[in-house]
Amino acid sequence: MFRSAAVATLIAVTLAAAGGAQAPSSDDAAVRALVEAYTAAREKGDAAALTALFTADADQLVSSGEWRRGRAAVVTGSLASSQQTQGRRTLTIETVRLVAANVALADSRYDIAQAGGVTRRMWASWLLVKDGTTWKIAAIRNMLPATPAGPAAPAR
Repeated sequence: MFRSAAVATLIAVTLAAAGGAQAPSSDDAAVRALVEAYTAAREKGDAAALTALFTADADQLVSSGEWRRGRAAVVTGSLASSQQTQGRRTLTIETVRLVAANVALADSRYDIAQAGGVTRRMWASWLLVKDGTTWKIAAIRNMLPATPAGPAAPAR
């Protein structure tokens, strides 16, 4: 019984440590560079450069609720969105966390400075996978901030 409890504790500690692991500095830097490359390619309207950044099965959920499924749809949709909603896009990575040795989750602020001094403020979460030594974008989730919910309803 003691051995079972010790093994269970060891597994729990290992999983907790892995789940909250900060990315090593080289992976953190690579993930941040990948998001910067995405921003630069999108600003230039460079479909080939954007395509190279995504996995084949990449997807994106944008703040309007539109799903873009597959690399081609993500690239085409991103470029169309840049034309439709013009402005300077700034993606600022807040956190990079390794979920597994080859999987990272990054959260960023996503601002679009538009004409007339209006800035659209959002969030984006990035799921990235490492293939060998190269990180690729597997998914993007764009979100509009919501008004914080009120106090929780009392339990019944």
